[in-house]
Amino acid sequence: MSELLSARDGDRLTLTLNRPDKRNALSPALVEALLDQVTGAYADGTRLLVLRGEGRNFSAGFDFGDLETATDADLLHRFVRIEELLQAVFHAPYHTLALAHGRNFGAGADLVAACARRTAAPGTTFLLPGLRFGLVLGTRRFAARVGPGPARRLLGDGVTFDAEQARTVGFVTDVAAPEDWPAHVGDVHTAATALDPHARTDLNRVLTPDTRDRDLADLVRSAARPGLKQRIQHYRNGGPA
Repeated sequence: MSELLSARDGDRLTLTLNRPDKRNALSPALVEALLDQVTGAYADGTRLLVLRGEGRNFSAGFDFGDLETATDADLLHRFVRIEELLQAVFHAPYHTLALAHGRNFGAGADLVAACARRTAAPGTTFLLPGLRFGLVLGTRRFAARVGPGPARRLLGDGVTFDAEQARTVGFVTDVAAPEDWPAHVGDVHTAATALDPHARTDLNRVLTPDTRDRDLADLVRSAARPGLKQRIQHYRNGGPA
């Protein structure tokens, strides 16, 4: 079974995370498949990229299924590839829409944050615990969405927030029930194609601060500190930060 489903409707590309038994956790294979599709869409006429998840939620974030056998170097490489995926979505020349539902964690929530339009079903929740084990991943993008005050509270305190709270702080742009998503996607597609492709690319470029080098450097610096695996294990075992 493919971990990523791809469906095209004209200039609209829908990518569905398809690991429902793993809550769509981002395995290495899934990250590489997403990167390939997202970057490939840069030059194939895509005007709107839609990201969604199969099953009970959008994404549970980083897949820790092989944590016991992974080394710090393995984990660092995987986090770097996730950061490169997030950057590819955030700086895409086309419009991007995330459709989130269920409980979403870490890099899964970061993937939502990387999209220009971010829609959550009622009852959706988000948690970004990376700083609890010393990882700076997506932090600057998150702060750009919600502002430094809410970012400091939500990231620093490691609290779960729901769809309505997410809309209040600007993390999501819309709250809509899944049965309304088809019409919602249609409306977003209309907005995405209101400008010609060159104008859309220029708009995205001008309005999106290019902090890719700093973001990657911050991630590598935080992940390269010795003991990454131990810190993650400690967090997952319920230990204090």
